[in-house]
Formats: sequence, structure tokens, C-alpha cells
Amino acid sequence: MVEIKWTSNALEELDDIANYISKDSPKYAQILIKQIYEMISHLEQFPKFGRQVPEYNNPNLREILYKNYRIIYLIKQNHLEIISIIHGSRLLNL
Repeated sequence: MVEIKWTSNALEELDDIANYISKDSPKYAQILIKQIYEMISHLEQFPKFGRQVPEYNNPNLREILYKNYRIIYLIKQNHLEIISIIHGSRLLNL
């Protein structure tokens, strides 16, 4: 089982997503955030679950696509690091 760590940037992006969606529907925002956490929890058992990020030539930089969001993570030697969570329409800038 792999330990999952979050960057402060990824946590901030997730908070921004929740705040934006909650303007229209606090309930849906809560459901979406819960679902994103559930998707990420699968990485503990299956760290290579996501595909390689197409913009970068790094086999350890991966992403899970969930609804309209890209969950970007990096597989490191002793853990996995959630780097970014962005809407799919945005350009990835790591």
C-alpha cells in the first residue's frame, strides 16, 4: 500500500473547485469532492492506475480523469504525491 501525500497547491485547487461549485449547489460540491477523494484512495492499492500525462514525457507523472477534472499525481520512491486537480479545459502548467 502506497502513502498518498498532497501538495498545498492541490489542496488549494480542490478548495477552489468546491467553492466555485457550491455557489450553485453546496450539496453537489460536497458530493463531487467526496468522489474525487474516493478516486484518489484507489491509488493506495494501484498507484499506476492513471495514465501518463500526455504533455510530459515522465512515466511517473500520471493522471486520473474524473468527470471534467484531471487529478495529476507523481509516483515517488516511498509515496505518491497529488500535485494538481484542474478542470480539463484548463492548460496544465506544472
